[in-house]
Amino acid sequence: MKVTPSHPARRIHASHRDEAERIAALIERDVTFWSLRVGEWQITPTGPDLELGRDGGPIIGAADTVAVSLVLARLAGEWLYLTRCGIPIALAGLAAARSAAHFATAEHFTVDDRIAWVLTMADERPPTIARLDLVWASLSRYWTGSGSELSPSDAARIIDLWTGLGTAEAIMETGGDIRLLRDPQTDLNGYGCSHRPRPWAVTFASSTASSVSERGYEAADRVRVRLTATMLRAGNRKALVAEAGAVCRAIGRSFGLPTGGAVVLAASGTDSELLALALSHLAAPDRQITTILLAPEETGSGVPMAAIGRHFAIDTANGHDVAKASPIAGFRPDTEFVTIPLRNDEGDVRQSANVEADVTTAVAAAIGAGRRVILHALDLSKTGLLAPSLPLLRTLRALYGTHLDIVVDACQLRMSPLRLREYLELDAVVQVTGSKFLTGPPFAGAALLPPPVAARLASGKLPAGLDAYFSQGEWPRKATAARGLPVGANYGLLLRWRAALAEYRAFVAVGELRKTSVIERFRTTVERAINRHGIFVLQSVPALQRSGNQWDCQRTIFAFAVRCQAMSDELLDPTAMRSLYRWLNADCSALFVTGVDRHIAGRICHIGQPVVLPNRHGGQTGWLRVSAGARLISGEPSHRGLAIERRLQREMEDLAVIFDKIALLRRHWDRVAAADPVARYR
Repeated sequence: MKVTPSHPARRIHASHRDEAERIAALIERDVTFWSLRVGEWQITPTGPDLELGRDGGPIIGAADTVAVSLVLARLAGEWLYLTRCGIPIALAGLAAARSAAHFATAEHFTVDDRIAWVLTMADERPPTIARLDLVWASLSRYWTGSGSELSPSDAARIIDLWTGLGTAEAIMETGGDIRLLRDPQTDLNGYGCSHRPRPWAVTFASSTASSVSERGYEAADRVRVRLTATMLRAGNRKALVAEAGAVCRAIGRSFGLPTGGAVVLAASGTDSELLALALSHLAAPDRQITTILLAPEETGSGVPMAAIGRHFAIDTANGHDVAKASPIAGFRPDTEFVTIPLRNDEGDVRQSANVEADVTTAVAAAIGAGRRVILHALDLSKTGLLAPSLPLLRTLRALYGTHLDIVVDACQLRMSPLRLREYLELDAVVQVTGSKFLTGPPFAGAALLPPPVAARLASGKLPAGLDAYFSQGEWPRKATAARGLPVGANYGLLLRWRAALAEYRAFVAVGELRKTSVIERFRTTVERAINRHGIFVLQSVPALQRSGNQWDCQRTIFAFAVRCQAMSDELLDPTAMRSLYRWLNADCSALFVTGVDRHIAGRICHIGQPVVLPNRHGGQTGWLRVSAGARLISGEPSHRGLAIERRLQREMEDLAVIFDKIALLRRHWDRVAAADPVARYR
């Protein structure tokens, strides 16, 4: 019998019901068991650890060790799902065992003799055929009457596909750079979040990065299992290239890409900076380039290096070790770099007229000198600034035509498709991500190319050094210029985008009035929480220069500083704010005595990383950020059982807790600093 994941059909034997119920509850709450919950399943305190192949679904033993039962449940769900896709029992079992082993590793389960195969299947290095034979000998006893042997060719197929097998979270951790890697001590990545759902955390971090939601995770994992089945049948990874094309088409449809345009996938917004520079090389390979970048301190930290064709980290999306800031092969070494600040030396926002005058002057000077210009527009910055205005971009396009390339950094993606189309109509390359406002997993970038720019890919050759960052599958199928790149596609990137697109679908299903009202309620809650304490300073930003009254005309990023003393003009510096940022994301309850303090300190709160800006005292201030993301508007999946109003009330209460916790930590700074609590997944 097929049932929905939220209403599994399961039978629990009467004896030792409490233990069986506990295991069942864990399975029902954890989205990673979705493949088990689509059918009937049983838990029994007696009999074998796992029995498959009989009518009525898998029978999972309520072992004396809960970990064993959960690992076998994870194995059973995926194994059965793959066999329903037509995969032979042995192949399906080994692929499912790889995922179950990743699950056991992520949960830090102790491996006993009953699941000793986990050690082999969790290894990053592919096993030998002899080792796989031993694993299959252990697995085959779970499948009643399988009579199936592992052929050498099937074993070789598993070995060839090894790095493409495993859980969605393990795969989503690949295809980025060092910031994406999970710290085995904390189970969090460099952004303080996870590719596994973390619904117990209060999360308003969409200006930086968010942990994947249950909705996003299941969407990504369903695609992973489908691709696993396809790769097992074919014995190769060609399915990834086809999936990359499907993801590009989905992004194009979602954001209104015009006919003749193209989507290029990039591991991050910074990676997409490299492709934007490469596109200008294709247009005029013999012409010197000037890159004009607005507020580099309010974009990705690696953008200034990528904008002139230099490596921006110590490793790349395709797994190459590189020297940070060194030139990337194939890019011109004489690219000129011009920056235009959006803030003055005291950190205050400059007048838009002055910024736009600087932009106009810089573009005119570079083109007058015979150089090709790449102008980077910012919509929006880390603190929610937009510059230059759309009218100025239209004027510059009319004046300079094809001598000017416009690249819009819309990586925050805090805009409707209407705004995106307005930029594309200017023949601007628009950089987007699924990992900021959309709250998909970190490192999901793309560039939308208008038709005239997409046409450049029909000839020429991309800079050779891009082979460290891109594969052919991330580019349009007919892109002649990309043929020098390695064959394949970035699997982790594809799953991250599938998670982000699930969030986008949920977001667009909400009416415009509802979106606007939720964002307004978010703003009011932030302002009240800040005013309730005497230690916060809310950063003032100008209203967005956008027409109409859609949701994207409202402020969704709120940066704030913390006073050194109540009502003091002196604000905490970036080092102190980075400490607060870490402590917020940690359970600090052990440092406090009273029940109220322990409750507040124990809440795990993940918000936007501090932005470093100059201040009027000649020093620097760190500004933390809380942001309204798509998930706030569509509904946090872990709150699905709540009525809409109760759900929003809970979200706003959680938002207020962030400021309560900061105030508590600030009052007891010395005590907290001495302990320096560490953020962890749980």
